[in-house]
Amino acid sequence: MLFRTIFILLIITLIDLYVYQAVKVAFRTSTFLQPRTINIIYWSANIFCYGIIIMATIIDWHLWPKALRSYLFAFVFITYFSKLFVVAFLLVDDILRVFRWIASRQFTHNTELAPSSQNGKYISRLDFLMRAGLIVAALPFVSMLFGMVKGAYSYNVKRVKLKLPNIPEAFNGFKIVHISDIHSGSFTLKSPVENAVDLILAQKPDLVLFTGDLVNDLASEMDPYMETFSRIEAPFGVFSVLGNHDYGDYYAWRNQEAKIQNLEAMKLVHKNLGWRLLLDEHVYLEKNNERIGIIGVQNWSNHLRFTKYGSLPKAVHNFKPADFNVLLSHDPSHWRAEVLESHQYIEDRKST
Repeated sequence: MLFRTIFILLIITLIDLYVYQAVKVAFRTSTFLQPRTINIIYWSANIFCYGIIIMATIIDWHLWPKALRSYLFAFVFITYFSKLFVVAFLLVDDILRVFRWIASRQFTHNTELAPSSQNGKYISRLDFLMRAGLIVAALPFVSMLFGMVKGAYSYNVKRVKLKLPNIPEAFNGFKIVHISDIHSGSFTLKSPVENAVDLILAQKPDLVLFTGDLVNDLASEMDPYMETFSRIEAPFGVFSVLGNHDYGDYYAWRNQEAKIQNLEAMKLVHKNLGWRLLLDEHVYLEKNNERIGIIGVQNWSNHLRFTKYGSLPKAVHNFKPADFNVLLSHDPSHWRAEVLESHQYIEDRKST
């Protein structure tokens, strides 16, 4: 853990030193802020980020107040994500400088200054790229900060009307509400979450499907919101599956037993909410002697960094496809990587 923290600090310090070159160039002629003020602001922000990373290593960040850790970690991520854009522009400039140096050695002339000019003053390509990099980096920085402060609870409904010939007549007009990636551990306010549930119920769904990531790490993250989410109901029920975060893979557990206990608690959360958690299994919904199939698979990803927990073969064991079937799977890569490749018979039977 200590080695990883030192490595991270080393990397971001190199990024800060690299980006600092662009900051110096961009503000060297500024009449609004003096160079010393710029230095203080730039390095104070960097030191603040270093402090957050170091404190997260010393003190278990899961014990921090939820709102505090959410905003602090988001600030660090946004800061260095934005700086990567500046790094990209600087790398382009450095590559160009190498080629210019080679050309100058070969053709014995200096190409340091580009022919562009403004008000009679030449602007080097270095200045242009550095300023362009800072401007481009400011866009994600501002937009992410806005999203974190104003957009985090900006919920909306996307209505999609499907016209499929194999839907049973009894289910014509059947309304399904799909929700996913709740990540309750990131919530800092309760009232907007209540409003989101009101929005779901306002759709008057016949069926609600949840496709994983109810929490960030711990089943206990749902404790303050059990009453809120237990309000979600529909005539044909609420069915759910687990996402990669629900297994607690990103938490430093004291032992494997604690992780297993958390997963069992996670399953109990779904039960107490009144949701039917599908763990590599299938069910049928019937209406007027017609039915549709619901298949639920645990998290299965085609990306190497994610563990494959799910088993589609197990989920469809003894499954007799209905005219219309729905697969619940958290990771979209699962569809092309396994479903279409290994279970073509579902398509052959006009299943969806």
